[in-house]
Amino acid sequence: MNGARERFAARSRDLAGDLVALRRRLHAVPETGLRLPRTRATVLDALARPAEDAGPAWEVSTGSAVDSVTAVLHGARPGPVVLLRGDMDALPLRETTGLPIAADTDRMHACGHDLHTAALVGAARLLAEHRADLAGSVVFMFQPGEEGHDGAGRMLDEGVLDAAGRPVDAAYALHVVADLPAGRCYTRPGPVMAAYSVLDATVLGRGGHGGRPHEALDPIPVAMAAAAGVQTYTARRFDAFDPVVVTVGEFHAGTAPNVIPADARFRAGVRSFSAVATERLAAELPPLVEGIARAHGLDADVTLTTVLPTTVNDPAHADLFARTAVDLFGADRYEELATPRVGSEDFARVLQRVPGAYGYLGAAVPGPGRPAGNHAPNAVFDEAVLPDGALLLAALAWQHVGPATPSCP
Repeated sequence: MNGARERFAARSRDLAGDLVALRRRLHAVPETGLRLPRTRATVLDALARPAEDAGPAWEVSTGSAVDSVTAVLHGARPGPVVLLRGDMDALPLRETTGLPIAADTDRMHACGHDLHTAALVGAARLLAEHRADLAGSVVFMFQPGEEGHDGAGRMLDEGVLDAAGRPVDAAYALHVVADLPAGRCYTRPGPVMAAYSVLDATVLGRGGHGGRPHEALDPIPVAMAAAAGVQTYTARRFDAFDPVVVTVGEFHAGTAPNVIPADARFRAGVRSFSAVATERLAAELPPLVEGIARAHGLDADVTLTTVLPTTVNDPAHADLFARTAVDLFGADRYEELATPRVGSEDFARVLQRVPGAYGYLGAAVPGPGRPAGNHAPNAVFDEAVLPDGALLLAALAWQHVGPATPSCP
């Protein structure tokens, strides 16, 4: 693997203590959204510490519209540009792990982004120590706002793909998973995460007395029929091998049991795995809800907004991810995903512009029972995977900018 394992493996283990300490600092001060001032300051401080024998290794810049950090490592010779992404934001929930490092706030690093950030700092240090051997540049993308704020799109708008002075040629991201075996790596070619859309429907009726429904136009049963109809429609009209998942997560109507309200609103999250399915959903679901309302003599205001596209791995780069993981850790620690995961990810926007791959690293803490998954208030991540995360990210970049011929076009 162009010498990456020999160069980086031992050093990544040497960095373990620093990476764990950095992760714990980040975990104790979780921030959400696009503005992460304390998180950004912690990352800048970590990058300000020079890598061993590296000198002034990277050019660091920060976002203006968002609290992002971009670090660029230029090799000794020109060549390709590869981007590595680590997201930095937390979630708006209170931690119940009971860990000594648990944050005493209504925010929590329940998705492991603190590990992503620490691992990316580790990858930067590993690569910086071999700057003289690099032919090309590496862009380290420290991103805010992954949890529903499209931080990746904001960083694209601010020019992260041109940060090295020429366009990025390949891009990679790695996500830890709290309920998958620690140290196991996963990815797949093609769709790896779902597109995410939101269906927002308001059924417009006519309010009245609860005892005289015939004098009103009750929107509640119509909205209920529409919500059920959306789920039935997608189950019966879309290919099971190009699936759609619809979840009605909100339903709002009424103020008292004896009052028929004037309107009822429901909102649904819609997941899809191809551009064709996503486009069909946008074209077909609003008229479906409107038609159900009209059948009952009511009107409906309906929109379907695509929030994120499908995350699609380039097959060649997914293969490089797999081969790199196997070479670093052994075949027993890599598994190709049989199907995409049903979450969504704004790194999809990067992969729309640049070929690359997105993969996973298991981080379940060993022990009895089923561990809590990502986004749970009691999610716990095994910090022992941090050197592996740094090593894998650095080795992926090395395939493109290392001294030998890159393994992936």
